[in-house]
Amino acid sequence: MSARGAKVEPPLMAITGAGGFIGLRMAEQARERGYAVRGLELDVRAAARASAAGAEVLVGDVGDGEAVRRLCESASVIFHTAAIVDEGGDWARFRRVNVEGTRHVASVARDLGVERFVHLSSVMVYGFDYPRLVTEEGPLRGEKNPYCQTKIESEEALGELHQPGRFETLVIRPGDVYGPASVPWVVRPAELMRRGLFMLIDGGRGIMNHVYVDNLIDGIFLALDKNATGQAFTLTDGGETTFREYFTRLGRLVGRDRLPSIPAPIAKLLFTLMAPVERMLGRKPLAEPSAVRFVTRRHPYSIAKARSVLGYEPRVTLDEGFRRVAEWLASSAAR
Repeated sequence: MSARGAKVEPPLMAITGAGGFIGLRMAEQARERGYAVRGLELDVRAAARASAAGAEVLVGDVGDGEAVRRLCESASVIFHTAAIVDEGGDWARFRRVNVEGTRHVASVARDLGVERFVHLSSVMVYGFDYPRLVTEEGPLRGEKNPYCQTKIESEEALGELHQPGRFETLVIRPGDVYGPASVPWVVRPAELMRRGLFMLIDGGRGIMNHVYVDNLIDGIFLALDKNATGQAFTLTDGGETTFREYFTRLGRLVGRDRLPSIPAPIAKLLFTLMAPVERMLGRKPLAEPSAVRFVTRRHPYSIAKARSVLGYEPRVTLDEGFRRVAEWLASSAAR
């Protein structure tokens, strides 16, 4: 209550993709930090998850003018996670959501007086073949991949709208975000392992630049608290974990202590042949050929800037992260 007895409303965080893995965890964390939360979700089931987490939820697309306007009204900060996150696919679809969707939400937010806009980009703006410990300065490489290229373009579109003192933008480039309920890094590989369909590529020698979801959100709130806007930050757990180490840990949780391996050229050929057949059958491909390049990345990314500017230090270790994943898998199996 204020001195005159009027109720002080909490600041409002608006989240696109509020029912997704990262958006949902942000909604939970934001409420714990004193924010009211309003979310936008295209998927009705995901919207229900966000509502259960205490968010006011709108069902709609990032291109829906009325839904986006209602999302942004009275918000002090937007957290934009909605995106097409696939290894490959239709370029027009990627651009419509990842680039034009970002531009649309940010433009509406700016016009309605929202003060800050946090854009969840990706380390994939550096491409597949980047220098060891590449920094936020890049180089940025689209490498003819629709996800990599449209994430670069989304950052450029947002940069055009940044206005110091009026509409402050912030770009976050997370690594491979894992944790309980993560589809690409827990749910889907665990299911493939149970079915005996999971294989390491080239022995799993590639580097998985993991970041536990709570570490990512800690970094975002550090950037907001320090008002470190007008720039980009790469956020990972700061390790150099191979895919073999990561997936071996996951395999042990589902009773698969030994994981087979396949050479990268053979895996790429298989995915190239299988993907169109699976699409013809109305199924999402098990993997796109570009997935091979993704899991054979050779280097870690630098988080030196986040450490020096934000004071970022990942709190959740890989051991602790997998302890939480193990608890979640066990509770899911018991349901």
